[in-house]
Order: sequence, then structure tokens, then C-alpha cells
Amino acid sequence: MAANAPRRQPTLDEVAEHAGVSRSVASRALNNAPHVSRAKREAVERAVRQLGYVPDPTARALATRQTGAAALVVSGEDPSIFADPFFARVIVGASAALEEADLHLMLCLAASDRGRKRVAELLRSRGADGVMLMALREDDPLTRMAKEARMPVVFGGRPVGSVPRWYVDVDNVGGARAATEHLVSRGRTRVAALCGRLDTEAGRARYRGYRDGMLAAGLEPLPPWEGDFTEPSGAAAMAALLARHPDVDGVFAASDNMAAGALRTLRTAGRRVPGDVAVVGFDDLAVAQIADPPLTTVQQPIEALGREMARMLLALVDGQDPTPLLLPTRLVLRSSA
Repeated sequence: MAANAPRRQPTLDEVAEHAGVSRSVASRALNNAPHVSRAKREAVERAVRQLGYVPDPTARALATRQTGAAALVVSGEDPSIFADPFFARVIVGASAALEEADLHLMLCLAASDRGRKRVAELLRSRGADGVMLMALREDDPLTRMAKEARMPVVFGGRPVGSVPRWYVDVDNVGGARAATEHLVSRGRTRVAALCGRLDTEAGRARYRGYRDGMLAAGLEPLPPWEGDFTEPSGAAAMAALLARHPDVDGVFAASDNMAAGALRTLRTAGRRVPGDVAVVGFDDLAVAQIADPPLTTVQQPIEALGREMARMLLALVDGQDPTPLLLPTRLVLRSSA
């Protein structure tokens, strides 16, 4: 009879919901793992008593291996990269999501052999609950390390030549195409692209978007003028472009920093912006608003990129299998184009 049917056991998800915490926090609280606040631990304990929850022994054994930390690994060359406005905002977004789950954020730079060895050891030893990888270049050894890792790994942006199982990226192609179409709509016919590094997927994708926009308008794309997403590289690329194509009347720069460098070079060369040359950037960093003139740019949701990477990683830690995520971009109109 139905009255004699065994009572269904509550789940960990139900305990977490009852306690008002995430599943990962509830799991760590039940297993006395570190970095769980007293208030959240007590809330979980109350939920366990009220619901009559009995932990699964296998799940308990796995949960006790948690470290209470997640790592953000950047394949950069300079420790000051974490002070770059782009990465600083990624860190803000990731930290906010991890804080909700009571996980600490570790920052790792993996450019030198020593740095890569530290990251390899982290991945082998499960020195964190999971890892987020960013700024990977073509044939980056971190891509191979990630495939061999014994912990969850989420990519921020896709590596060149492969599509990982778990990643969060932005619509680089669509954003660059929108920037190019805007320049063309303003009557610009000699439009060039100042590209980021072409050994990165972001650099290649943004050039593809520029090229698509030019071809769709029946215009001839110019070859890529490569930089490294920094202001000095944008200034240098703009100078080289003017020397080769003095009739250029529109520029799409693959980052706001590069666009700011381009504006500096154009001003030195006596070119008016947007009168002689219209300029569009990519990112919508603070520099875009204070540039002279203020910069029309493609806004990408940078903090959301960090936040969604962390949320995807937390889902993996909790045993889920999230799907990859592509975040939208939008054009922000200012005075430079």
C-alpha cells in the first residue's frame, strides 16, 4: 500500500536549497572542508536535521578531497598582466561567483618554464578544486596539460585549433563584423584592421569578423596589421599602416588599448578623428570613455566572462556537465566613428 511505501531520501540539492547555499558549499560543510563560514555551516546543519538527510558515503569520500580554492591561470609574459583593466575585470567577475560558493581564487601566471611547471604540478596534484585557463596561444603547452588534468578545467576563450569541452567565450567574430559594418555605413571605403596577436583565437576571430564585414560590403579587406592588444603596439601598427596605406579612412582596432595607441599616432600625423580617419575599438574599457575623442567600441561583457567561467567550474566541481557558453557583444557609439 502507498502508506507503507518507503520515504524518499532528501538530496544534497534539497539540503542546499533549504539552507540557502550552493550545492558545493553544502557539500563542503557536510565534510568539514575548509573555507565555509560559520553561518553557512550552521544553516546546512539545520537543513540536514530538518530534512533528515543522510550523506552518501561515496560522495562524502570525494568531497573530502576539495581544497576550497580555484585557480585562474593566464598564459602571459608579464606579472603586471593582472593589473590590465581587462584581466582585472575578469578577476572581479570570477571572484564574485566563487565568493558565493566560499571558494578562494588563486592567480597563476604561466609564461616561463618555471611557471608552467608550477601549473603542471597544480593540475597533477589536485592543488585546487578546478582551474580556469585564459590567454592561450597557438601550440600553448597549457592546452595539452589541461587535457591531462585530474581536475575540472574551464577555458576562458577557445584555444587556437581546438574546441575544448568546457569554455566561455565572447562573440569576437560578430563584434568585429559589427564594428566594420558601422565604419562602412559612415562612408568609409579604405578600412583596415589593427589585429591582436594572430597566434590567439581572439586575434584571429576579430580579423575574420573584419574580413567578413568588408567582403559583405563589396570592399577589399587589407592584410592584418598585428599588435599584442596593448597601447604601444596599437601606436606602432597605426604608424606602419599609414606608411603603407596613407589613404586609409577607417580603422578597426582589436582592443581599446590598441585603439588608444592608434589615436595617438593619428594625432601626431595630423589626421583628424573622425574627419580623416574613423576609429572603432573593442572591449569598452574605461580608456574608451576618456580617449580624445571618446571611442566608439564593441562592448564585451568582461565581468560576465569571469563570472560565467567560475560558475561553469563550480558546476563541474558539483558533478554536473555544463554546456559551453558564447556571450554576446554590442556596439557602443561615441565620437570617434
